[in-house]
Amino acid sequence: MKEGIHPENYREVVFKDMSNEYAFLSRSAASTKETIQWEDGKEYPLIKVEVSHKSHPFYTGKAQFVDTAGRIDKFRQKYEKFDKKTSKNDESSSEES
Repeated sequence: MKEGIHPENYREVVFKDMSNEYAFLSRSAASTKETIQWEDGKEYPLIKVEVSHKSHPFYTGKAQFVDTAGRIDKFRQKYEKFDKKTSKNDESSSEES
């Protein structure tokens, strides 16, 4: 391996699939502020993931809808204001004619 291009802070980390609460212990250099107590009684950094091999349709063989954080609703709320602005502009331009 080349010197100086790999992170030095590898440590054991718990990855937790938030769609089905499955967790596994692995090594990573990813940063996080959260911790969790693992089965061995030790406390490890926690990294939350949306999809793992226990929830991904390719590995499970079945499709499932995962909207863990209400992302569709957040998207609609965020961009509905743009929809209103364009409709108001369309109305005012039609009134000027």
